[in-house]
Amino acid sequence: MKQLFSIALVTLLLMSCSHSQTQNSLSAKAFAEKLKALPEAPVIDVRTAEEFSSGHLQNAVNYDWNGSQFEAQIKTLDKSKPVFVYCLSGGRSAAAASKMRADGFSEVYELEGGMMKWRNENLPETTNDQVSSTGMSEQDFQSLLNSDKTILIDFYADWCIPCKKMEPYLNDISKEQKNTLTLIRINVEENQELCQKLGISAIPVLQVYKNRKMTWTNTGFIEKETVLKALE
Repeated sequence: MKQLFSIALVTLLLMSCSHSQTQNSLSAKAFAEKLKALPEAPVIDVRTAEEFSSGHLQNAVNYDWNGSQFEAQIKTLDKSKPVFVYCLSGGRSAAAASKMRADGFSEVYELEGGMMKWRNENLPETTNDQVSSTGMSEQDFQSLLNSDKTILIDFYADWCIPCKKMEPYLNDISKEQKNTLTLIRINVEENQELCQKLGISAIPVLQVYKNRKMTWTNTGFIEKETVLKALE
């Protein structure tokens, strides 16, 4: 009986812990509401300095998750108080939040889907110089589809590991099918407004267009064989 009680207690604790951490991963709108409710809490942008300068949340500070100073920077924060963490699509902030919780931070809130989801909800952001990088317009994008060839669009970011893994085989496909296929790679950080209008809220995203109509799309890492099949 005692053994069964112990197992049940451990299970309950694990479920409670999992539920708590799930609650701390907030949708863009919930994250925005939480920011309003906790205006004194620090907001940590864990992207690169270049990404940060292109657009970030109001009052955020830039602690690059992949930078050498990250651990020293978070040590300046009060672990007993709430803190907000975000990145571009959620991967780096999830890793940073996990690290911070392991280091003793009691209340860490993550922006689920990162800045891409935030922008998709038309929520406000700012830049260091108050100038936003718009990049390619929707009209420019549509003009790229005016081709007799099949168009393969690759939405990516320089830091995105799945994007980097897929890039070599996408380039190979482009060379192998150069007579019938055009590969277009679009950096989401440099084309924020376009991605917002097209509903691109995660990366990598691949899209196939034939005769100006999208015939296939995929979000996340995918193997070369699947892409080749979609191009048939």
